[in-house]
Amino acid sequence: MSHASPNAMKSYIGRIATGPELSKDLSLEEARDGMQLILEERVDPVQAAIFLIALRMKRETDDENRGVLEALRAATHAAVADVDDLFDIADPYNGFERHLPPSPFLPAVLAACGMPAVSHGLAAVGPKYGVTHRQILAAAGAPVDLTPTQAAARIADPAIGWAYVDQSASCPALHRLVPLRELMVKRPCLSTLEKITGPVRARGQTHLVIGYVHKAYQPLLATLARHAGYASAMVIRGIEGGTTPALRSATLCSGYHVDGTEFSVTLEPGVVGVASDQRTVPVPAELAQKIKLSTPDALKELAYTAANAGVAALQGAGSASPQSTPKGLTYDSLAYAAATILWNRGRFATLPDAATHVRAVLDSGEALTRFRA
Repeated sequence: MSHASPNAMKSYIGRIATGPELSKDLSLEEARDGMQLILEERVDPVQAAIFLIALRMKRETDDENRGVLEALRAATHAAVADVDDLFDIADPYNGFERHLPPSPFLPAVLAACGMPAVSHGLAAVGPKYGVTHRQILAAAGAPVDLTPTQAAARIADPAIGWAYVDQSASCPALHRLVPLRELMVKRPCLSTLEKITGPVRARGQTHLVIGYVHKAYQPLLATLARHAGYASAMVIRGIEGGTTPALRSATLCSGYHVDGTEFSVTLEPGVVGVASDQRTVPVPAELAQKIKLSTPDALKELAYTAANAGVAALQGAGSASPQSTPKGLTYDSLAYAAATILWNRGRFATLPDAATHVRAVLDSGEALTRFRA
């Protein structure tokens, strides 16, 4: 619980909401206290919105981001999975709308490769309101209402090894702010920091895999991952800010290894045998038009389309097209993403070796078995 008085929020707002030239920065402790007051509903929602928007408008400092993150992680009901290593797949909670995201199926693929994994998110949140992990996994018949403890048990089960955790279960205090975020319209720091709340953590080492769009977020995410205690972090400039590399062009990947050393590599799809004239898995043209026009149920259709593509890829069959290798673009994306993670973690000497292994796992049907377990 925050030890700050609700009156402290007036001081914080008075300092950060004074315009671009006169606004003052908060200390880590003040930012943490301000966020805790909001999560504990000890301040008016109007003040909460002003606090978050003012931080955004003046641009959050590293200390302010660290402070807000500490408050979020303190409010998260995290569980510990009885595993040595765990990959935390941290995709945008506000989802995707310009491609069919394969990443909801990535944890099951990693689990089939012997590396337990977790993803997390929520049903929908602004300002983007794209299709989310929860929507796609629900459409595919996977459990999406697990508590962190239940998810940790699934992750520790040698026959499963993966799980999804919803924010409504892991951090109800933060989830209560979804309607407020809709009214705020603009994207607050919560959109970045909620991905690092860690609803399930390993008994041993937890490794963050997180995406971004804007270049300024690359060093920030690595800094926050260290602050949150992740053993390693892979920060990727993926499709729509997610964790999936582009299939047609180079993708920047950076972060730090378990020994603390930093790295920066440029991923090339050709190295793993991917040759496509598409950057990612495209949305069918008719469905893309429905999304553009905000047609009712368009996102629901997008979720089911992505779910069907993901399950097909886990079957090792996929859906071939002129723009893809024989197994299809979703299959290629999963093989590429999983291989990059395993290679970066040091499980394989080369990226092509990792890709060969992942494809063999997909073709064996083991990933599908894990997904349906």
